[in-house]
Amino acid sequence: MQRLRITFSRGDEVKYLSHLDLMRLWERALRRADIPLAYSQGFSPHPRISIAAPLPIGVTSDGELMDILLQKKASPYFFIKMVGEQLPRGISIAGVAQVALPLPSLQSQVRQAEYRVELAADKREQEVEEALRSFMAKKQLPWQHRRDHEMRHYDLRSLVDRLWLIEWQESRCTLGMRLRTDSSATGRAEQVTLALGFADPPRSIHRTKLILAGG
Repeated sequence: MQRLRITFSRGDEVKYLSHLDLMRLWERALRRADIPLAYSQGFSPHPRISIAAPLPIGVTSDGELMDILLQKKASPYFFIKMVGEQLPRGISIAGVAQVALPLPSLQSQVRQAEYRVELAADKREQEVEEALRSFMAKKQLPWQHRRDHEMRHYDLRSLVDRLWLIEWQESRCTLGMRLRTDSSATGRAEQVTLALGFADPPRSIHRTKLILAGG
C-alpha cells in the first residue's frame, strides 16, 4: 500500500466543473493510466481518493492537493508520465510525493488558503490600502449572506488571516488574501471584497496554495 500526495492546477478550461465532476475526471484518468488504485470496503467499493478543500465553481488554482491510496507502489515519475497523458486541458500535475500512511486525512490537515483576487479598480490606490488596514484592524465583523436558500450569520473578520495589495492600475487592482479554510469554517474571497467596499464582484479568483497544519 502507498499514499501519494498530488499537487495539481485547475485552469480556466475546467473552472466550472463541480467537485463531483472533478472526482469523476480523476478516477477516469487514473483507470485509463492503469494506476493500481486501492478501493474502500463494503457493498459499493470506490477508489480511495480525496481532494482537499474543494474549489467553488468559477475559481482557478495552481495549488490543489489530492491524496490517492495505491495497492502497489508507483514512482512519482511514472505517475506523472502515465496520468498526465490522460488529463484534459486545464488540469496539470505540478508534483507528486509519497506521504506516510498513518497521517490524518488530507482534509483534516487543511488550515488556510491563499488567493490572488483581481477586481475592477473603483478605488484609488491609497483608498484600497486604507480599506485593507481598516479591515485588519477590526476585532470582529458581524456578517451575513444568503447561501443554499438560507441566511448565514458569522464573524467575517475571524476568517481572514492576511490581506495585501499585490498590484494597482487605473483599470484594475489585484489583492492577496490568506483565508481560514478548515472543518469548521471557510473564508470566501468575494465576501471579503464586498466588506472592503468594492462595488463589483471579483473579475477572477485564483487559489495559489493550501496551507496544512504544521506549515
